[in-house]
Amino acid sequence: MWLKITKNYSPNFNLPKRLKKKIKFIIIHYTGMKKESAAIKRLCDVNTNVSAHYFIKENGEIINLIPDLYEAWHAGKSNWKRLISLNKNSIGIEIQNQGHEHKYKKFSVTQINSLKRLLKILIKSYKINLANVLGHSDIAPERKKDPGEKFPWKNLAKAKLAKWHNLKEKKIKNDRLKKLNRIEEKIFLKNLNSIGYNKIKKLNHNLNKKFLVEAFQRRFRQSLVNGKTDQECLLISKNLIKS
Repeated sequence: MWLKITKNYSPNFNLPKRLKKKIKFIIIHYTGMKKESAAIKRLCDVNTNVSAHYFIKENGEIINLIPDLYEAWHAGKSNWKRLISLNKNSIGIEIQNQGHEHKYKKFSVTQINSLKRLLKILIKSYKINLANVLGHSDIAPERKKDPGEKFPWKNLAKAKLAKWHNLKEKKIKNDRLKKLNRIEEKIFLKNLNSIGYNKIKKLNHNLNKKFLVEAFQRRFRQSLVNGKTDQECLLISKNLIKS
């Protein structure tokens, strides 16, 4: 698939080149900055220690900031399953969006269409498992909210570009806010670990659990992100494990 991509290389990457087979994840971010030009400048500033492989502008244009085979600095402190520091195994995509701190809004249709085209190329080129197309909040739930609950994960899943559950949302909504007993809560948290989310730390247990549940909800139950476990979340987690 042909896709026009402008090159504007950032100095913020690691040497040497990595092997193609090392790339197993795609991590999606929003910039969280008001101005697009400032976001691009920051990702290319040698003093910031941040970067990404691709940047999708508000008008849908794509900029390649770091060649795929070099490690960009986008994930930071991160965990997924048994892996830590996912920079070395991932491609990072930044999408211009002001984020939760600046009147968080929906991503434009143009941006998502460009993202879909880019994902199709990357997934095919690097044989990415769809379960490994993740958001920044998935791999760093205690620090990050992006790309957030307005990001169209279900839309991407329909295009076979990401993972989603196959439950009827109107039906499972009846189980929303229904509390879990202790055994069910343990099952739910175990399911999150099986999906890939990191285990809850003993220190600040309740706060860490809240962050973890919010990350799961931002991804798979976007209409209500409250950080509280319930029967609807449990059903979704079970379905994801089965699929």
